[in-house]
Amino acid sequence: MTVLKLARASLWNRRTTAVLVVCSIALSVALLLGVERVRTEARQSFANTLSGVDLIVGARSGPINLLLYSVFRMGDPTANVSWASYETLREHPRVAWAVPLSLGDSHRGFPVLGTTAEYFEHYRYRQGEPLALASGRIFDDVFDAVLGAEVARKLGYREGQRIVLAHGTGAISLTHHDDKPFRVVGILAPTGTPVDNTVHISLAGMEALHIDWRGGAPLPGYRVGAEQARDMNLTPSSVTAVMLGLTSRRAVFQMQREINTRRDEALQAILPGLTLQQLWDMMRVGEQALLAVSALVAVVALTVMLTALLTGLNERRREMALLRALGARPWQIFALVLGESLVLSLAGALLGVLLLQALAWGASGWLGGQLGMTLQLWPPTWREAALLAGLIGGGVLAGLWPAWRAYRNALVDGMTIRM
Repeated sequence: MTVLKLARASLWNRRTTAVLVVCSIALSVALLLGVERVRTEARQSFANTLSGVDLIVGARSGPINLLLYSVFRMGDPTANVSWASYETLREHPRVAWAVPLSLGDSHRGFPVLGTTAEYFEHYRYRQGEPLALASGRIFDDVFDAVLGAEVARKLGYREGQRIVLAHGTGAISLTHHDDKPFRVVGILAPTGTPVDNTVHISLAGMEALHIDWRGGAPLPGYRVGAEQARDMNLTPSSVTAVMLGLTSRRAVFQMQREINTRRDEALQAILPGLTLQQLWDMMRVGEQALLAVSALVAVVALTVMLTALLTGLNERRREMALLRALGARPWQIFALVLGESLVLSLAGALLGVLLLQALAWGASGWLGGQLGMTLQLWPPTWREAALLAGLIGGGVLAGLWPAWRAYRNALVDGMTIRM
């Protein structure tokens, strides 16, 4: 009988304690690998949100703030970009295309984005994948709306339904644009990005909603109905931000400097990839703290295993003595206890990986809907494999002490009954 088989049989005789130890190791493995994978997938999901955009232009505030509200729909802008500036950027000889973005309204907690049809043509995610329609068409009327996949799924919307938008970006709004309902004409295919959680309307539609508003509030005693709004000039005076694609990537920094030093309007242009890296640099301390907490949980689990093995030695003196009497050598006793720690560590690691897979499968829909993030756990990354190997190695190292104590136990000490 090999050492591992003997260790497995010995653990089976103490299966209650062994199961508890394996469960504690499994939970620590699931937490450790889960934190690492969520960190990795969060970075990847953020990086996959936008592709092919050379510059994002907004009011001068901060690059991270501009990135968050224009791409991830988080936070609020400090000011807008004038329509005149947008037109100047669109006609610039270095600009291949310009897509305006107008934010500020919502629908049942989902942000509303006012833009143009070029948004669906030029917006890219992951490695250059374009937006695609699951059903319907792109808006071509003032009061048409195109829904992101999660908006349609969560609210149960279909083409042809009427929806009412609300003023403001909060989950609960007391001011609704009831007099100007929109009709759902299209639903986008899932992307795993904030696009899934966005209601898309035209810039003219966004302007029509506020044609009878001033200073963020409706004009008292003055209402413009939907049909009246159609016949009015719906060119906006400003937009929230502008996404730019340039004719040449070599002109990015020159164009950025030109925009940032404009004197007629305080604007800033950011490179999405560089700004995203700055965001992750700010969050690095939090990432390391989460990994440190997970590592401490793993250390606690290995301490539980060490305690169980040491406690078991006092109860197994007679067992060890019988093994010695049957011809087992001291190094074989050492290998037996070390083999038990290896079996416990391997079983805990395997159970932890399976537990994490089950949790990821069950939470995949929630993560996609709430955070726009997918969670793929197999195959593991090299870093996750290294963490798993390190934890198993730590389990073996934790077994060295009880193995050494078992090695030193003499046959007479094992046969002696202590009072």
